[in-house]
Amino acid sequence: MKKILITGKNSYVGNSLKKWLINHSNRYEIHTLSLRCESWKEEDFSIYDVVFHVAGIAHVSSDPRMEEEYYRVNRDLTINVAKKAKDDGVAQFIFMSSIIVYGDSSFNEMVIDHNTVPNPSNYYGKSKLQAEEGIKSLEDKDYNIVIIRPPMIYGKGSKGNYPKLASVARKVPLFPNVENKRSMLHIDNLTELIRILIDREDCGMFFPQNEEYVNTSEMVRLIAEAHGKRIRLTKVFNPVLKILGLKVEIINKVFGNLIYEKSMSEYKVNYQIRNLQKTIELTEK
Repeated sequence: MKKILITGKNSYVGNSLKKWLINHSNRYEIHTLSLRCESWKEEDFSIYDVVFHVAGIAHVSSDPRMEEEYYRVNRDLTINVAKKAKDDGVAQFIFMSSIIVYGDSSFNEMVIDHNTVPNPSNYYGKSKLQAEEGIKSLEDKDYNIVIIRPPMIYGKGSKGNYPKLASVARKVPLFPNVENKRSMLHIDNLTELIRILIDREDCGMFFPQNEEYVNTSEMVRLIAEAHGKRIRLTKVFNPVLKILGLKVEIINKVFGNLIYEKSMSEYKVNYQIRNLQKTIELTEK
């Protein structure tokens, strides 16, 4: 039986992974641990095979007052937990990073491939990238490091931009018809990949995404349909949105382009078990 420690007691991804592993097999024993106080340093990690580190500041802020906190939590805490896991004899450390290490989305097409150099534009992305760099050097033949750079994660109970879009889809009769492309990742596809990585005791850098790219307008239409509602897509707002996208961050986040080249997300075992239509149905039911 694999013994797994999930750091970040109230995290959406951590709680979702716990439910996924419990529901799929009796081969996992899962514990969660809050890192909000220093007492975690006294915990015995030697009883675990895997540490899944998801604790951190998840939201993006450009407030300069937050800079020190981002580096303290997302970078320094990650490195310290990884070091403790190694010192205590844990075999595998899995770290949740982010696609944001490559920078923000753009109204111009932005395709990330294996040659794309990370270029974070905010404290969140910079702290995640520096955490990656800090834990890579710890890897050896007895200690496997997994770094996952997911795009926007969504699913039932998720936070962030998806529930905001879903709320709009349920209320408005019109929505902009913008031809953008986003890599997105449903929570079931993510947790299935993590389960496979744990089972295979793997290591390396991973760039998971849904099988299909997501067009924001099409996704909003599917959300509306899941609630028995029709929504009309129109391009009349597009010129204004393109101008606003250069100045208003949320417009760029919603209608910008940011995708992984598809071969980056391939893995030896299929983890993309949900297509877009099914993920919207599961999220909205």
